[in-house]
Amino acid sequence: MIFLELFYVFSKIGIFNFGGGYAMLSLIQDEVVNKHHWMTINEFTDIVAISQSTPGPIGINCATYTGYTAVIHAGYPTWAAVLGAVLASLSVIWLPFILMISVSKYLIKHHDSKIVTSVFATLRPVIVGLIAAAAIMLMSKENFGDPSESPFVFVLSIVIFLFAFVGTRLFKVHPIIMILLCGLAGLLIY
Repeated sequence: MIFLELFYVFSKIGIFNFGGGYAMLSLIQDEVVNKHHWMTINEFTDIVAISQSTPGPIGINCATYTGYTAVIHAGYPTWAAVLGAVLASLSVIWLPFILMISVSKYLIKHHDSKIVTSVFATLRPVIVGLIAAAAIMLMSKENFGDPSESPFVFVLSIVIFLFAFVGTRLFKVHPIIMILLCGLAGLLIY
């Protein structure tokens, strides 16, 4: 049943995720696109774009939209898809919530201990790797186009990417303004 699978998959993603929402994206993509085939890579990249553009944490937003889409693709009605969205959202946060409540007293008391600092020092490169995996996952032909099929779309996508990168990194343009500008460019061009 799709609801039990959603609960299991997103509970697993929630408990094994370190590094926030962007680190979670590669785990979600592996489960929902590669293993369970609940959606295509094109649908998943659209969900990532929507998750980045809507208020709230990207990982929970992605879980919400993924739960909804997976249930719709399984042939259930819209009301059931809403339940799937809620279930996926709650499943991704319930175990980390319980874990943090359980260990927070210990972490506060022993935050300077060698064991705690060693664990966090070990997790830093893992988090960087998960975020890098999410970035590489997003650098696909679904997002940039295929240079052999449509060179114009590919080059234009690279130009928009560089514009956004340079604008936010060098000129410190606010990300919301950059999202609006790139969205407007996409609307006008594509």
